[in-house]
Amino acid sequence: MAKQRKQKKSRWWKTFLKWLIFVIFSLILFVFAWAIGNWERIYAEAPGADTLLAYKPAQTSVIYDRTGKHKLYELHGQENRKTLLHEEIPDVIRKATLAAEDNNFYQHRGFDLKAIGRAAWRNFRSNEYEQGGSTITQQLARNIFLTQEQTVLRKLKELAISIKIEKELSKDEILDLYLNQIPYGADIYGIEAATQNYFHKSAQELTLSEAAMLAALPKATTYYSPYGSNKAKLVERRNYILERMLFLGLINKKETEAAQANPVEVFALQTPIQAPHFVFYVFDQLKEIYGEDFVRQGGLKVYTSLDYDLQRRAEAIVAEGAKKNKNQYGAENASMVVLNPKNGQILAMVGSRDYFSQEIEGEVNVALSLRQPGSAFKPIIYAKAFEKGFQPETLLYDRPTNFGPDGSGRDYKPKNYDGKSHGLVSMRQALAMSLNIPAVKTLYFAGIKDSIELAEKMGISTLARKNIYGLSLALGGGEVNLLELTGAFSIFANDGNKAPLKSILSITNQNDREVYTPETLISPVLDSEVARKINSILSDNKARAPVFGPRSNIYIENYQVAAKTGTNQDFRDAWTIGYTPEVVVGVWVGNNDNRSMRFGADGVFAAAPIWRQMILEILNKNGQKEHFTDYQRASTEENKIENNTVQEKNKQDDFDWRQNLSAEEIKLMSAIKNNGGKQEIKQKKRLNIPVEFSEEYRNDPMIKRWRQGIKQKTP
Repeated sequence: MAKQRKQKKSRWWKTFLKWLIFVIFSLILFVFAWAIGNWERIYAEAPGADTLLAYKPAQTSVIYDRTGKHKLYELHGQENRKTLLHEEIPDVIRKATLAAEDNNFYQHRGFDLKAIGRAAWRNFRSNEYEQGGSTITQQLARNIFLTQEQTVLRKLKELAISIKIEKELSKDEILDLYLNQIPYGADIYGIEAATQNYFHKSAQELTLSEAAMLAALPKATTYYSPYGSNKAKLVERRNYILERMLFLGLINKKETEAAQANPVEVFALQTPIQAPHFVFYVFDQLKEIYGEDFVRQGGLKVYTSLDYDLQRRAEAIVAEGAKKNKNQYGAENASMVVLNPKNGQILAMVGSRDYFSQEIEGEVNVALSLRQPGSAFKPIIYAKAFEKGFQPETLLYDRPTNFGPDGSGRDYKPKNYDGKSHGLVSMRQALAMSLNIPAVKTLYFAGIKDSIELAEKMGISTLARKNIYGLSLALGGGEVNLLELTGAFSIFANDGNKAPLKSILSITNQNDREVYTPETLISPVLDSEVARKINSILSDNKARAPVFGPRSNIYIENYQVAAKTGTNQDFRDAWTIGYTPEVVVGVWVGNNDNRSMRFGADGVFAAAPIWRQMILEILNKNGQKEHFTDYQRASTEENKIENNTVQEKNKQDDFDWRQNLSAEEIKLMSAIKNNGGKQEIKQKKRLNIPVEFSEEYRNDPMIKRWRQGIKQKTP
C-alpha cells in the first residue's frame, strides 16, 4: 500500500511539472509572439537620433559677481547638470565607465546578449545585484526617453530606441551623450557636475581613483553614495572597476595598485552660496524675466553688479557691528546696502549678520523688509519743501507745539532727540540737527500727499495708501525698506538724477551668447538745486554739531560726506544712510522680531559705527574724486542768519511778526527793503521772516496753533 501511494504521488508531481513547464513555455511563446507582432509598431514609434540630438537637457544656471571670477550660486531644478564637449571629457572617465558598464560598447550594435547572460550568472552566483545587462546605449535611451518601470513593453521600447541610436550616431557621440546625461546621485547629472560637487574641480582634473569612484555610482546612486552608510561597498566597487580596467588592458598594474590605495574622499555635499541675500534678490528678478523653470534649467550665466571683495568686507563689518550691538544695545541683527549712485548698481547687500542663523531668522533679508525709518525720512520732506520755494535759510521756530489730534484722537506733541527746544532756527539747522518739531512743520508746508508722491518718484514703493498718513510721517511714521531708502538717497548724491537700482549687468545663454543687458535709464527726479541743498545740509558738520557734537560717528574727517541718521519710536529701528557723489552706504540695526533695543540705541550710536567703518574703507581705498556742487544762494544777507542760532528776543503776545524780531533781524530787514525789486524783497522776506509769522500763513488755522507754542517760554 505504501509503495502504491509513493508511485501515485510521484505520478502527480510529474504531471504537475509537465503542466507547469507547458504553461511557462506557452507564456514565453505568447510573449515572444506578442513582441514579434508589435515590434514593427514599437520600432516605428521609437524616437531616433534626431530626437536625441534635439533633446535639450536641463542645464544649471550660474550667478556670478561683476567680474565673472567668483561664482555666487548655482540654480538648478531636480537635475544639476553641466554639459561638456567631446574634447573636454577626459579619457580616464571614458575608460572607467566602459569597464564598469559596457566593455563591449565599441563592438555591439545597441544590445549585448553575452553581457545579459554574464550579468545574470554573476548576480546568481553572488546572490546580489552586482552587474547589469543593459548597454550604455540602452541606459542612455532609458534615462532620456523612458521610465524605470520593469515591464516587457518598456524593455522592447528601450531596445528599439537603442538600435535606432546606434544606426544614426557614432560610438563616441553616444558615449559623450551618456557621460553628460547619466545621474551620479543627489540630483547631480553629468560627469562635470559630479566632479565639481564631489571633488570641487573640473572633470579634466580627475585622477584615476576619482574616475573609478564616479563610474561606480550610476549603477545604484543611493546605495553607493559616498555620503551614505555603504561607503565600504563603494570602495569595493571602485576597486572592482580598477581591476576590470587592468584586465581589459586600459591601465597597468602599478596604476591599479596606486589608485586602489587611495581612500575615497569627497567634499561635504552642500549647496555653496556667496552673498545669499543678494543672490536670492537676483533670483527673484530672473524669475520675473524668464520664469523659474527656465532660470533653473536654461544654463544661464548671470553676471551681477556685486563687488565681491566689497561684499566680503560688508559681511564682516555687519557681523562685527551686530555682535557689539547685541552686548551693548540688545540689537541682534543688522543690514547693509552699498550702491553706486551714478548707475544704480548694487555693489553689496547684507540682509542680516548671518544668513544661516536660525536664532535671528537670518534668512530674512532685512534690506527688503518694512521698517520705520525715523528721522532718516526727513531729507525727502525737506526736499519737497525746497521744491515749493523754501530754502535752507528759511526760518521757523523750534518750540513745543501741539499739532492737534492724531489718528488715535490724542494731541500730537513731538519732542526733539535731545529733549530741548532751540528757538528760532533755519531749515538748514533743523535738518542738520534732526529737530523733530521743525520737521513736522516742514511736512505741513510741503504737504503730506505731495511728499509721498516725491518719495515714490525717488523709488520708495511702500507708501501707497496715502490717506492713512499724518504729520508723523515726517518722523518716519511710514514703513520703508533699506534698499529703497538708500536708493532714494542716491538721487541726492547724483545731483537729483535717478538711476534705477540694478543688480544684473548681463546674461548669457548656454552657448555664451549674450541674451540680456539692462539699460541704464538716468532720469531727473529732483531739480539739481534741490539736491544740492540737501547735500549741503547733510554734509554740514558745523550745523549738526549743537546736537550731535563736532566729532560724531557721521563726521568723516578729510572727506566731504553727507549723512543722516534715524531712530524710530521705542528704539525698534536704528538707521544711518550716508554718501558721496560716488558711493552710498545704508545701514539698519535692530531685531527681526521688532523687539525694542535698549535705551540709547540711536542711529548715531548703533548704526553709524557700522556705516562709518564701511564708508571709511571705501574712501581710504578709492579716495574721493568728486565733491558736492554747492547750491546758488540769493544774496549775502541771508548768509548772516545761516548757521547761526537766532535767539528769540521778543516775547510779546502780538502775533505781528515785526514785534517778534530781534534787533539784528530788524536791522537786516531794513537792509532788505532798501535793496532789490519787489519780487526779490518778497523772496528775502520769506527767507528771513519766521514762517509762522509770514503774511502767507498769517491766517492759517494750524499756524495759529503753532504760534501759541512760540509764545511759551523755552524750557
